[in-house]
Amino acid sequence: MRILHTITGLSRKSGGTSSCTYHLVRALNEKGCATDLLTSAGTLENPLVGSGEFIKEIPAHFHTPFAYSREMRHALDLSSGYDLIHTNGLWLDLNYYSCIVARRRGLPYIISPHGMLYPQALAVKPWRKRIMRLLCFNRLLREAACIHVTCEEERLHYRSLGFKNPVAVIPNLLPEIPGLKEIPQERNKKRIGFLGRFHPIKNLPSLLKAWKLLGEKTRNAELLLIGGGAESYEKELHQMAALCPNRNIRFCGFVDGKEKYHLLASLTALCVPSLQENFGMTVLESLAMETPVIASKTTPWEELESEDCGWWVNNDPQSLAETILNVLNLSEEDRSRMGKNGKKLLFRKYHADVVTRKMIDLYHWVTAGESLPEFVEIEKCKVVPKS
Repeated sequence: MRILHTITGLSRKSGGTSSCTYHLVRALNEKGCATDLLTSAGTLENPLVGSGEFIKEIPAHFHTPFAYSREMRHALDLSSGYDLIHTNGLWLDLNYYSCIVARRRGLPYIISPHGMLYPQALAVKPWRKRIMRLLCFNRLLREAACIHVTCEEERLHYRSLGFKNPVAVIPNLLPEIPGLKEIPQERNKKRIGFLGRFHPIKNLPSLLKAWKLLGEKTRNAELLLIGGGAESYEKELHQMAALCPNRNIRFCGFVDGKEKYHLLASLTALCVPSLQENFGMTVLESLAMETPVIASKTTPWEELESEDCGWWVNNDPQSLAETILNVLNLSEEDRSRMGKNGKKLLFRKYHADVVTRKMIDLYHWVTAGESLPEFVEIEKCKVVPKS
């Protein structure tokens, strides 16, 4: 069995979709499932998230908001010997053409929307997406052998659009962290942190307002904002941070590798206040460092509370402020217990061995009709109520 994954961009600045796709394909190959990853080539200024012989880099030129690329289409036309095509994302020409090539060859195909069918995501440029769905993507989604989603919430949102084809719920995996045991657990100061892109959907203004509301209660603590974004947006965040009384907000910039994990290991808790989050790889990375997580109820992380390794709360400034204050007042014994609980959850549900086994079982079912995996739903279920 040979699998072809496709994704338009795999660069470091492309966000979590690129990272989780790369790590999945690498893990599949390590488990003996021959899988290639077709993508556009990186640049010196913006390299790919990783390397490997399985990556098929195509020097591509993109045209139109649809990211049409003659080079990418040509590479797909020349690809051969695959039993299944698995495309990552929606709305771009490579996603569309991957499905077309699969249909042309009589191959099954799988689509991973990566949160792009959430109501919040569809509300961005809604007319363009509505037209694209009517012209081609509704049919491509409907005729996919299976839709891969990363959480139950994403499955419900997909069903709410009226699609009845099979859906597999398989979470993203946490890749192996080199030198994990060597990263010190040094929490000599109370710290709340954010890690990710600086983008309006991440709701950083609410976090900054929450920190300001706490005032003198954060005098002996620190807020770390780890990541980066558009220059104009970063400037707005810096201006908001300057209004906080204690001058204890640190912008750490974009970090990767051991530096990222060192920072995560130094936190009392990570905060994910997003307006919408399909998954959130930073949650897994934080749990790996035995750092509890505060996640908003617009993310699929309710299990943080049921597993006693974090908080699942509203993401308005007042709610965030109350939760952060509770975290800062947490005893080291309680924080340590929650950190260990998070690591247990991580290895039980999100370890590479667990996730890749599920994906390989899905591929066997789709290509060879082997036994139906328990995580695949083939009948229409209750949909998300319309608000």
